[in-house]
Parts: sequence; C-alpha cells; structure tokens
Amino acid sequence: MAGRISDEDIALVRERSQIADVVGDYVQLRNAGGGNLKGLCPFHDEKSPSFNVTPTRGMYYCFGCSEGGDVITFIQKMDALTFAEAVERLAQRAGIQLRYEQGGYVPGRQQGERSRLIEVHRVAAEYYVSQLSSPEAAVGRRFLSERGFERVDAEHFGIGYAPNEWEALTRHLMGRGFTSQELLRGGLAAEGRRGPRDRFRGRLIWPIRDITGDVIGFGARKLLDADDGPKYLNTPESPIYHKGSVLYGIDLAKREISKRSQAVIVEGYTDVMALHLAGVPTAVATCGTAFGEDHIKVLRRILFDQGQGEVIFTFDGDSAGQKAALRAFQDEQKFVTQTYVAVQPDGLDPCDLRVKQGDAAVRDLVASREPLFAFAIRSMIARFDLNTNEGKLSALDAVAPVVASIKDRALRGMYAVDLDRWLGIMNERFVVERIQEIAARPTETRPAAARPARAANAPLDPLARLEAEALKLAVQRPALLGPEFDTLGADAFTQPEHVALYELITAAGGTAAGGPGGREWVERLLNGASDELRPLLTRFAVEPVRAEVSAEERYGAGVLTKLQEITVGRALDRLKSRMQRLNPVEEQQEYNRMFAELVALEQQRRVLRERAAGA
Repeated sequence: MAGRISDEDIALVRERSQIADVVGDYVQLRNAGGGNLKGLCPFHDEKSPSFNVTPTRGMYYCFGCSEGGDVITFIQKMDALTFAEAVERLAQRAGIQLRYEQGGYVPGRQQGERSRLIEVHRVAAEYYVSQLSSPEAAVGRRFLSERGFERVDAEHFGIGYAPNEWEALTRHLMGRGFTSQELLRGGLAAEGRRGPRDRFRGRLIWPIRDITGDVIGFGARKLLDADDGPKYLNTPESPIYHKGSVLYGIDLAKREISKRSQAVIVEGYTDVMALHLAGVPTAVATCGTAFGEDHIKVLRRILFDQGQGEVIFTFDGDSAGQKAALRAFQDEQKFVTQTYVAVQPDGLDPCDLRVKQGDAAVRDLVASREPLFAFAIRSMIARFDLNTNEGKLSALDAVAPVVASIKDRALRGMYAVDLDRWLGIMNERFVVERIQEIAARPTETRPAAARPARAANAPLDPLARLEAEALKLAVQRPALLGPEFDTLGADAFTQPEHVALYELITAAGGTAAGGPGGREWVERLLNGASDELRPLLTRFAVEPVRAEVSAEERYGAGVLTKLQEITVGRALDRLKSRMQRLNPVEEQQEYNRMFAELVALEQQRRVLRERAAGA
C-alpha cells in the first residue's frame, strides 16, 4: 500500500512549483497590475479574462466561475488527479524525489495511476525511437524520406517504429517493471487470447503529447501491405488520453501560438511537421477526430483570445475538405479572434505541397488565407446554378440563415452586401431585408451551460463590499490593519461567510500573526479553513486591493476606520432602542448609566468620522 507523502516534501513541492510557470503551461497570462497576472479561465468558457494568478501568494482565482486554489489544486482540477497524483506530477516537474511516511520511498510502486501511465508512455516512446534505426524499420525511414523529412526531423518530433511482432513492446515494458494492467489501461496493449499483445505493430509511430510535454498517447501509420488495419491508428480513450481535447504538436507550438497570436489547424501529423519545418511553427492537428469545442477551449487560453489574433484552418480543396470547413464554421463564433481558411487549389495537403514546391509554397498557402465566413458562404453558393433567377433565389434562401447567424451586426451587414454581389442579384436592399427577416426570428434558448457564468460571490451592497475589503486586507496585508482589526469582534460583520472568515483569522493569531502577509500566512489560513470557506479565502487572497501600492497604508486605515464607525453606529442604535423602553424617573440609575455610554459612543463615532475623513 502506498505511503503518505511527507508534509515536508509537499511544502517543498509548493515552494519550487512557481504557480505562474505551472499555470502558464496551460493558459497565456498577462500582467494585470499589482503583481497579479490574468488570462482566460481554463475551467469555464468566457470571452474576457477573469482568471487571476497571484505569484507572491501562490494562488489563483477566477472571478467568473469561483474556481480557485494553489498550484497543487490547479493541477488536480486541470488533469483530474488526486492530491497525491498532483504532488507527484509537480515533484517530477521540479526534480524532487518524494519520501513516503509508510515504508519509505519505493520507485515505481507508490505513484498514482496517472503518474504510472505517464511514465509507461515515456518509456514506450523511447523504445519506439530506438527501433526506428533497426533494419526492419527501413520501410518507415523510406516513408519519411519520401515526404521530405530527414533523420534530425524525426528526432525532433520523436518519431519511432513499432516492430511487427505481437509482444515486442509488451515484453520490454513488463521487463521495466510495468504491469499488464497498466499497459491495457494506457492503450499500449490489447487483450489477446494468451494475454496482452502490442496494439501497434509494423507501423511508424508519432508520440502525442499534452500541453506540458508529457506523452499521453500515440498515432501509428500503416506501412505494410499485409496490415489490414486502418491507415492511421490512434491510442484509444484512456485515463490520460482524451482525443476530443488533444491537439498534436501543441507542446511544440504553444509558445509561438502565444507569441504570434496565431494558430494553424491542419489534418495530419506529417502536415504539422511540414508547416513547422517550413517556418510556420504555430501548426497543430487533431488526433483522429473532428475539430471541436474542447479544442477551441485549449487554443483560446493560449491565444489569450481577445480578438487580436487569428486561427487558420487548412483543408483539402476537395468536397470532404469543404465539408470540414463548414463544420468548423459552426464553431467559429466561439472564437473572438479572426478565423480563416487556407485551401490549396490543386488539392495538395501541406506535406505534399512542401515536397513538390518547397517551404515557400507552404508559407504562401498560410498567407493566402480567406475569412472562414466568406469561404463557407461561397462554398454553399457553388452548389447552385447562378445563371437562372431560380438558382439565385434558391442560393439566397440556402445561404441567408448562415449570414443571419453572424453575431456581429456590422459584419453581418457587410456580408449581406457581399452576398448580393456574389449571387449577381444586384439588389442590396432585397438581400439585406431577406437576411434581416431571418435574423429577427426567435432563436432557441441557450442551455444553461452555454450562458455566461455569473459571479455568484459578488457582494451585493456597499456594506458587504466594505467588509470584504477589510477581510481582503487582513488576508493579503495584515500588518496594515494591526491589532485594531482583531478587536472589531465578529459582530462587525453582517455576512455569515464574512463572520466565519473573521473568526478564522483571529483563531490563527490575528493580524499580528500574519505580519506582512504572503504565502505562509495564506497557507496557515487555508489549513484551518472549512471546505465551504476555502473558496472565499482563495478569492480574497487573489483579488486586487482597491488602492495603488503607494496608498495601501492610508487605504487600509480608511477601510478599518469606516468599519469601526459603522460598528459603533450599530451599537448606538441598539442603545437608543433600549433607552426608549426605559422610564427615566422609575429607572433613573440605569438610564443615567446608558446615557453616559451613549455620550461616550457618540464621541467615539465623531473621532472615527474625523479619522475617516483624514484617511
């Protein structure tokens, strides 16, 4: 049974795993001021960035969907890992050898399932690469050479060869300590009559890596005439490989996609290679499935999709390629950035184009891109005979819903004008009115999951906002508030979750224990927080303080003083209510005592108001 990872090692993993670097493998982050970074949330679909990372406290928080936590939580949620698996993955990334408290460290025996599957795929990838130089793999080397790829190119992309044997890889991996169950779970082997057998045999192998560079699957190309399987065979769905969200080449392309604000979508592994080698290092490909919504989410996070960049689809010029482009059109408006299509008129794919016409022709193909809207509309028009009025009207009726579906009203109007010209009707008003008529029709109600996420944790009134600011300062800059915050008392807060957080802070030693704040203070609070309170605490650790750094001390004093004034005001209201119920003659002693208290509270409120005005 696997032991428990030592607390010291967990702390070391947190310390050496810089959250900006780890999150940056999945999301493009930009400076948001105040030491914070911002990007598009990886946990929900959004048009404008609300995902914040605070490196100084090692925390992240999304103000759109309320997801938040530290670097371990992030890896847990992104890759569907247990806590231990996330720690193991970060430890491997940071080069830390973990110790386990029950029985010590035993390599290969005390790792989580995901870590084991990642490791077996890494070893398998190395094995396939070693086999590419074998005499049997000559057919694979010839395949690459005929497509313009040299040995150094194969090494760069990690291409290998699967021997044409039933159990070559299986024997190798089991000899390295992996179990047959791990091979079956990872899709490296299939169950045979006499036990597990290799899934890929006699094929050229491409390793498929996730965005962080870990091998999670393989794509295998048929080489032998005797192979009666499909031309390309991919790893099946597994705990680490989900083809609907995997993009081949994303590990190599992500930096350039972010830098150039461009992503080029191609249809095959060799096409990705051809584009990268031709000077277009932003190319990626889907793995045996159509480009879909989960692929869009991956690219939007890397592009920091704010309408500045471009996504370019390359399709064959045949009917199948046109259908693929029209499918892409259905998802186009989930991007904010501009979307294009690049089609080679002679039907050559990028790999063949590079072989026959060279690198410059591949770059020219990408440069000759056409807006996806225009391509989709013109492809539909091409189905009709525009030499007759009947054909023109039929084309208009077929294409009008497509134009009407364009969400941007200005762009919709411009394409309506273009449509009139492309159809040859020469009556813009007629075409525009037809499209407007269709656009005005009621659309189906969007499912709840597609609606913009509402920030359910947003304070509803000024007092709640004031309480939130005071607690935020206590979490981020406790020294700014000092002991006066600790003497406020839980009654100073009206929101139940604010009361709970205040009590947590005081139980942790108050602002005096927090000192200047930072990661250690936040971790102490998180360790004492309930599961219900943790999201609010995380949010307050990340959300920027509403003041410039140079004015934070004055701002903190102002927030604290205002909260104290409101607290005193509530005490005055309660005291006046009690006094109204007293008889000044019959209960003179009690009345006089309350009156003296009233005077003192009024004086205290006056002082606080003057202090607040100065702050």
